Amino acid sequence: MRKSGISAKMTAMLKIKLSRTGKKNYACYKIVVKERRSKRDGQYLEVIGIYNPSTRPQTVTIDRKKLTYWLSRGAQPTATVNRLIKTHA
Repeated sequence: MRKSGISAKMTAMLKIKLSRTGKKNYACYKIVVKERRSKRDGQYLEVIGIYNPSTRPQTVTIDRKKLTYWLSRGAQPTATVNRLIKTHA
């Protein structure tokens, strides 16, 4: 978690994405902040939540303090993460 060392140029390139974890056919996702061009399961800066679509009802846990921090720094959520934020945060 390198909050203080992030430049203004890098914050324009940040996305809030889903990173897949779990077994085959039992997906679970971490909601992470990472560079826009990084791979789906590549290196990330910070985990801000968890999304588990396998449970009924679906489990979504988002740390609101971390979310507002990264949104204020210019990180943009993907369409799927934006839908999760609107329905669960």
